[in-house]
Amino acid sequence: MSKSRAALVETLRGQPEPVTLAALSSATGLHPNTLREHLEALVRVGLVQRIRAEPSGRGRPAWLYDSPGGDGDDGRSEYAGLAAVLAAVLASAIHRNSASPREDALMAGAEWGHELARAAGASATGDEKRARRRVVELLDTIGFAPDPDAHDSVVRLTRCPLLEAAHQYPEVVCSVHLGIVRGALEEYGADPTGTDLFPFSEPGACRLDLVAHTATQTR
Repeated sequence: MSKSRAALVETLRGQPEPVTLAALSSATGLHPNTLREHLEALVRVGLVQRIRAEPSGRGRPAWLYDSPGGDGDDGRSEYAGLAAVLAAVLASAIHRNSASPREDALMAGAEWGHELARAAGASATGDEKRARRRVVELLDTIGFAPDPDAHDSVVRLTRCPLLEAAHQYPEVVCSVHLGIVRGALEEYGADPTGTDLFPFSEPGACRLDLVAHTATQTR
């Protein structure tokens, strides 16, 4: 199996539910025709399942792709399934009532980040690099497969545990994820100012600029 096909299987196994060809194209940077060729080959050998989406409006329902044997036992699937539902609900509520969906999503994500960091045994470190390292570890735990640079300042997020939701609601889902990072940094005693997330900025990864200063330095 080629590296591209192995990566596709890994991506699908990290998802809480089947995803569309369009979402996979956004995540991998591969042309839909190339993706379709890879997926058809994986379907033939039983590594990927192809399922019709539920009918919605006029036209033929889209194909959804899934891979058996996902991450259901390590806690990521539970997180991702809950978050996917939250993302859809939050997107609907925000777009109905808010003039600033991104800010609302950032705030919601930051609260979540505080909770996740506390659940992971957070304690303020007073050390900028250590705080960043703790956040990278947290991102790995919840399924982002982070690939940090030597200083943990720029991190490639090589897996999105909410790929389909991020494709459908990027303003909300990606802002929630950035909020999680900022909230966790604060919980670890660091200033999240300057931290930013660039969704699908390269084939197979989003870029997280994890730049922070210790809270004591900014007071």
